[in-house]
Amino acid sequence: MTKRVLVTTAYLAPGGEVDRLLGAAGFETVFKQPGQELLDVVEDVDGIVAGTDAFTAKVIDAASRLRVIGRCGAGYDNIDIEAASRNGVAVTFTPGANRRSVAEHVLALMLNCARLIPQNIASVQAGGWEQRSGRELEGATLGIVGLGSIGKTVARMALALGMRVLAYDREPVAEPGVSSVSFEEVLRAADFLTLHIFLSESTRHLIDAEALRLMKPSAYLINTARGEVVDEDALADAILSGSLAGAALDVLREEPLPADSRLRGLDNVIVTAHIGAATVEARSRSSLMATRQVIDVLQGRTPENLVT
Repeated sequence: MTKRVLVTTAYLAPGGEVDRLLGAAGFETVFKQPGQELLDVVEDVDGIVAGTDAFTAKVIDAASRLRVIGRCGAGYDNIDIEAASRNGVAVTFTPGANRRSVAEHVLALMLNCARLIPQNIASVQAGGWEQRSGRELEGATLGIVGLGSIGKTVARMALALGMRVLAYDREPVAEPGVSSVSFEEVLRAADFLTLHIFLSESTRHLIDAEALRLMKPSAYLINTARGEVVDEDALADAILSGSLAGAALDVLREEPLPADSRLRGLDNVIVTAHIGAATVEARSRSSLMATRQVIDVLQGRTPENLVT
């Protein structure tokens, strides 16, 4: 029987490089269609090239033939790892595939904050011609929480711009030009604080009211990691009270941003639609890596970046 691989990643399509790679390996490719529920399409597949869909215990339990989920991305908190392990389903992910794209997005967000670009664009479109003073990045302090592959790439870009770079990581990592400091120190010193950590029980709401109180009133928070690592209510309080200059968020507690979010409409809060890794290059690297991992498992080999 020909093995079937389901592709749920929204930006992948029939005839593309993932489809061709699976076909060359002798597998049948099935693409999840917009509006389809996972429960309706997982029952008779052997592998999944997965996007951001929620692979709950109910979904995994319903997939009786499933042997592997290859997650296109650096995080896998949308997959119930315990349920996968219980069902003998291997889970893989693609760390590092999107590090350049995410790091460049962090730089773009930081520049937008520093030079008040969104506010200036809005003013010009409304008929104004304001010339508010921003600030240069050279000489500013960048604080990084999480010095993994993305954090390191951000650090190198910031150093090239003449920034002072401090980093906090639970397991201190040596990186040329970067000073390793405590969590409290990085909060207090940062002009821009960027987050690059996985979501876990220990990191959920790591940036809470207490953490935000330690930051400078002139500082900006940048989050391209996971929305839940920031307490959004505490963030809204800090910005509205003037105890934080602003924030740039590519990830949110709930996506899309709810209409009644307290962050909506604040001119010193930039929100992008989780596009940090949304480049042609990063998506190609990530999807091909995940597909090769799926193929490895289905052909009896041990894949790279195995979670369980």
